[in-house]
Amino acid sequence: QVQLVESGGGLVQPGGSLRLSCTVSINIATIPVLGWYRQAPGKERELVATNIRDGATIWGDSVKGRFSVARDNAKNTLFLEMTSLQEEDTANYMCYANRAGHPVVWGQGTQVTVSS
Repeated sequence: QVQLVESGGGLVQPGGSLRLSCTVSINIATIPVLGWYRQAPGKERELVATNIRDGATIWGDSVKGRFSVARDNAKNTLFLEMTSLQEEDTANYMCYANRAGHPVVWGQGTQVTVSS
């Protein structure tokens, strides 16, 4: 069973930056699609980024131009670099892995709070 563990969340002031990590229990080079969603209290789950193994990334509209994503195959980790954070970015950030023929696997999430 594939496992995903997120880390890197915390409290940051508006305008600040954070880097989230999603460490996967198997070789991520075998996973075509990795990505991030987020969910704030009382709101629906929202796409942050979907990263395709060939390098393409699909972005959520609210984070375009401020966030970036990168795979580190040696560490089996997907990183989410977040800059110019706003209070509206406060949410639980969850990563997921999608492989053909397998159910989508989710991590437990890491909380990001943007507040002064």
